[in-house]
Amino acid sequence: MSDAERLVVALGPLGLDDGGEVLLSWRLRTVAAGAQVEVISGRPELAQQGRPWCRALGHGFVEARAHGFVLCKGPAHAARWLGAERAGAVDAHAQGAVVAHPPAHWALAPRGALVEAGTQPLHFALSDRELVWSDDAATLYAQGAAAQWDPATAIPWHERPALAPEIEDAVVQVMTFLIENETAALLVPARFVAQLHPHFREVMQLLALQVADEARHIEVFTRRAALVRGSLGTTSAGGQASLRTLVEEPDFAIAALLLAVLGEGSFLSLLWFLDEHGPDPITRTVARLAARDEARHVAFGLAHLQRHLQHDPALLPRLAAAIHRRHDALAHSAGLNADVFDALVVLAAGSLDPDAIARGHAAVVALAADMDRGRQRRLARLGFGADEAAALSALHTRNFM
Repeated sequence: MSDAERLVVALGPLGLDDGGEVLLSWRLRTVAAGAQVEVISGRPELAQQGRPWCRALGHGFVEARAHGFVLCKGPAHAARWLGAERAGAVDAHAQGAVVAHPPAHWALAPRGALVEAGTQPLHFALSDRELVWSDDAATLYAQGAAAQWDPATAIPWHERPALAPEIEDAVVQVMTFLIENETAALLVPARFVAQLHPHFREVMQLLALQVADEARHIEVFTRRAALVRGSLGTTSAGGQASLRTLVEEPDFAIAALLLAVLGEGSFLSLLWFLDEHGPDPITRTVARLAARDEARHVAFGLAHLQRHLQHDPALLPRLAAAIHRRHDALAHSAGLNADVFDALVVLAAGSLDPDAIARGHAAVVALAADMDRGRQRRLARLGFGADEAAALSALHTRNFM
C-alpha cells in the first residue's frame, strides 16, 4: 500500500499519553482490519510510544517515521465484539424491546446496549417479564417524576397550629401511625427493586420513585407530629405484627396485592379523610400531597397484577389464598391501635363535646366502610366476583395497611 493510499491520523500536539490515544482509537473505528494507518504529531517521541501501544491493542507496528509511525489495524477490536448481542431496545414499544427472560450475563447492561460476550453473569431473582412488567410503568414514572414536591416549600410550615391540647394530641397520634405504616411501604419496594433485573428499567425506576415518595412522606409526617409536642404517640404490637407480614412477604405479586391494592388503597381513604377533617393547614396539606403519590402506587400495583393475571389466570386463587393466610396469621393480634381509632374520632369531632364525638365516631365508621368499598372495587378489577371480593375485603387487616 502506497503512502497516498494510507489513512493519515494527525494528532496535532498530542502524544499517546495525553489524549492522542483517544483520538487515534476513535479514528480507527472506521478502518477495516488489515488497513495501514499513518499516525503523525508534533511529539518527537510518538514512534517510541506507538510500538507498545500497538502491541497492547493488537495492532501491527509497521515502521517508525520521523514524525510518527505506521500501523496495521489488527483484528482484535472487531473480534472483541464477535458473539456480542443487543440487549433488547431502548424504546419499550419497539419490536422485541423487552424480552421475556433477560439472561444473567446481560448483568447491568442498559437495555439497547451491545453486550460483550464473556460478561460475567449477575443473577436477579425477578427476571421474568410476566412477573414484573407493566405497560403503564413508563407513564406512571413520568407522571411521578413530574409530580415530585419539596417538603420545604410545598407545605405551609409557617402556619404553626395553635390547637386545643386534645386535638393536637390526636394529630400527633395519627401522624405516628402514618409514619410506621409508610416505613413499611418504603421497605417493600426497596426490597424488590434490588431483586429486579435492570432490563425492566421502567419498573425499576418506578419502584425507586415509590421509595423516594415514602421517604418524603415519613419526613413530613414526622415533622408535623413533632412540630408542637416535640414527641410522637404510641405504636402497638398488633400494628407491628400486621406490618411485619408486609415487609416479610417474599412474593412480588402477593406483595403488590397486600400493599398496593389492599393496604395503600385503604390508606388513600384515610388520607382523604385527614384532608377533610385535619384541624390545620399543615395536616391537611401533608395528607393531600401524600394521597396524590399513593394513588400512583395503587395504580401501578393494579396495572402490574392485571397484566400478570392475563398471562397466568392461576394467580387469582393464589392471591385469594394469600389474603386468607395473612388474616389467619393476624387472627390473634389486636389489630388497629385503639389510640389511633380514638384519635381519628377526635379529629373528625373537632372537640370532646359528646354530640361532636358522636359525629366523629360516625365519620370513622363511614371511613371504614369507604375503605371496604374501595378494596372491593379494586379486587373486582383483578377478576374476583362481587361476593368473593366482599369476603376477601372483609378479611383485610384491621390495621388498615
